[in-house]
Amino acid sequence: MGMTVVEKILARAAGLRSVKAGDIVEPKVDLAMSHENTALVINQFNEIFQGTGREARPWDPSRLAIIFDHRVPAEGPKTATNQKLIREWVAAQGVKKFHDIRGDRGGICHQILPQYGYVRPGAVVVGADSHTCSHGALGAFAFGVGATELASVWALGVALNIEVPATIKVVVDGEFQKHVGPKDLILNLIGKLSAQGANFRVLEFHGKAIRKMSTSGRLTICNMSVEAGATCGIVPGDEETVRFLKEEAGVRGRIECVLPDDDAVYEKVVKIDASRLEPQVACPHMVDNVKAIGKVAGRAIQQVVIGSCTNGRLDDLATAARIMKGKKVAEGTRMLVFPASTRIFAEAMDAGYIQTLMKAGAVVMNSGCGPCLGIHQGALGDGETALATTNRNFKGRMGNPKSEVFLCSPAVAAASALTGVITDPRKGGK
Repeated sequence: MGMTVVEKILARAAGLRSVKAGDIVEPKVDLAMSHENTALVINQFNEIFQGTGREARPWDPSRLAIIFDHRVPAEGPKTATNQKLIREWVAAQGVKKFHDIRGDRGGICHQILPQYGYVRPGAVVVGADSHTCSHGALGAFAFGVGATELASVWALGVALNIEVPATIKVVVDGEFQKHVGPKDLILNLIGKLSAQGANFRVLEFHGKAIRKMSTSGRLTICNMSVEAGATCGIVPGDEETVRFLKEEAGVRGRIECVLPDDDAVYEKVVKIDASRLEPQVACPHMVDNVKAIGKVAGRAIQQVVIGSCTNGRLDDLATAARIMKGKKVAEGTRMLVFPASTRIFAEAMDAGYIQTLMKAGAVVMNSGCGPCLGIHQGALGDGETALATTNRNFKGRMGNPKSEVFLCSPAVAAASALTGVITDPRKGGK
């Protein structure tokens, strides 16, 4: 019986000839990632070694990646003190894949890992963040864990008691219409499956539209797979994967992609025709409350956000800049832009996108998660509505349970910023 991509990855990592859905394995981990929550992981890690007489040291510091992104710069003394603790621990342990608050190496963890070539096809990646599933875009099995689980990985180098997930095959054929793309695809899929429709499953993406999709677009669809409950979204590695890792991430040497067997067993197959998709909008207060844009067009908005680990890459900023060039953000509407990394910020400046967005009236912020987590930067006022390219719209997600958040693509966000209401980019702004 053949294996899916994830089954092959887990079999290799666990030293087994084959595995199937439902098996329990303990795979070796290739990369363990965390961000500001590292302070909690450190505490859990130290507890593991209490009373053992052994020094608390990670199994392989070269396989740890720690990135400051959720609260940058620190919004208060507690965060600043935790960041100070992490810096001291990183230095003491010799962790080299550390990305502090810097203008040359900073950014959101889910952008930094692919950008620096830390993730390869066939790898097992764990992260103390639910959107670690993003890195399936590079053909890795990447999933989120809690602080205690990550601490055990630091200590042992393996992920304990992992159940091999069943896989849902998603086949996307056809070509996207103008101003329709990966974000619309994943929102549509989440709407079809529901927020729990892929619980503890893997979404394995195939089809002509996926093969033509850039790594940036693949990161978007894999990032939001967790919003359907999936453990991971994964795109089997191909020529685009190799191109990205060599040309954009600077990876040298051979890159081996993992492909599913022809007779792999899938729980079910979902087929989508990309040419029939319209711009999609996730309405409050659940990501699976998805509607075609015509159902919500005209809704007034007070804040537009473009950025985050879902849609803060160069092509996202380029899309927004093209739509907004020579125009102005509507009066009474705020627009915030968060490039996903400082490298992307610099590239967007060189291309003129940042200047275009600022001339239009957008406020361009430092690279980081911004208002997405509802703690730092860009909170909403009582009764306000935001339209965002972020990945969650739960009540209070942007810092205020008395506000509402709609989710959309960069094209919808940009067109709507010009009108002050949710607008179909295919019909233009003002």
